[in-house]
Amino acid sequence: MAGQRTALTAHNLSVPGYLSLPTANGPGVIVLQEWWGLVPHIETVADRLAEAGYTAFAPDLYQGQSTTSPDEAGKLMMALNIAQTAGQLRAVVHALREHPSTQGHPKVGIIGFCMGGQLALYAACENPDIGACVDFYGIHPNVKPDFANLSAPVLGIFAEKDAFVTPEAVAALRHELDRHGKTYDFETYPGTDHAFFNDTRPEVYHPDAAYDAWDRVLRFFKAHLP
Repeated sequence: MAGQRTALTAHNLSVPGYLSLPTANGPGVIVLQEWWGLVPHIETVADRLAEAGYTAFAPDLYQGQSTTSPDEAGKLMMALNIAQTAGQLRAVVHALREHPSTQGHPKVGIIGFCMGGQLALYAACENPDIGACVDFYGIHPNVKPDFANLSAPVLGIFAEKDAFVTPEAVAALRHELDRHGKTYDFETYPGTDHAFFNDTRPEVYHPDAAYDAWDRVLRFFKAHLP
């Protein structure tokens, strides 16, 4: 199953991205990119969600830009306008809820990787129509979710050897969610590094952990997205 580049529109805002549709109506899920941009790996994640029965949309947060250079990716990430991005994500949530392929499914899921993981948490705190949030080793120094407003349960996926999202960072996130009485489930995979789910990066990809993490994602969305 393959999707297509298109745009979703709501609140007088058109958001470009990649849309992948299931064979029958299913809940909407937003897929948020790593710092590289909207690259084929993220499109593949959307396609896999569509195969599992979800209407998946990956917004192009860099407006057509992508890179394979870590230095350039860092610059693109730090240049991201967070307020503008929040508005785009609100529009995408609304557009997915109104999409013909999500009829009968009022809640939207969100999943993000690296930069997108932190943005997924942020969006879930901003949008009560998000019913389930998956954070794969999320990080962005300028994105500060307001966990007091979080209503969705969170699935956190982390890597033991992650130099970006350290065990201390995971513990701090756990503390914040506990402090606000939120529902979450965290899993840290032994022997894995940051971005272990990305099968286009053989230097960090960990097949066994990626397989188990994906199974957790599908079970989590099934449990929390009506």
